[in-house]
Amino acid sequence: LRGADPQLALGEIRPMRDVLHSSVAQTKLVANLIGAFAFIALVLAVVGIYGVVSYSVSQRTGEIGIRMALGAQRRSVAGLMVREGAVPALVGLLIGIPLALVSTRLLSGLLFETSPRDPVVFVLVSASFLALALLGSWIPARRAARLAPTSALRER
Repeated sequence: LRGADPQLALGEIRPMRDVLHSSVAQTKLVANLIGAFAFIALVLAVVGIYGVVSYSVSQRTGEIGIRMALGAQRRSVAGLMVREGAVPALVGLLIGIPLALVSTRLLSGLLFETSPRDPVVFVLVSASFLALALLGSWIPARRAARLAPTSALRER
């Protein structure tokens, strides 16, 4: 450029990809941090549900043994324990979805190629959370359903 016109006022010359990268770097960092915190919150929620249901199974071993001794099916015992974890997850979704819809205005500047109230995103995130909550409940519920009635009653 200097060879073509030595009178040109040239500033900092950088490749366009560097200019583009620096213009979205802060937004990208904030979005990545929010995603990381959301993932950590999801893991904590699932581990919490697992812990609560697992503790409930350990506290209700005698009751489960009596149910099994009286003829309860393994499926119904597992279903009882899964419901114990699923109900709080559903309540959390019923409270969380409206709060998320309200808070979308705060995050709208970080969204690209999606609207702040995209129903597909809300459904997928809610379904994923519910599926993980059911998985966190199912593991201890399966353990409860496999209890032998005699050993469960002996532990009581």
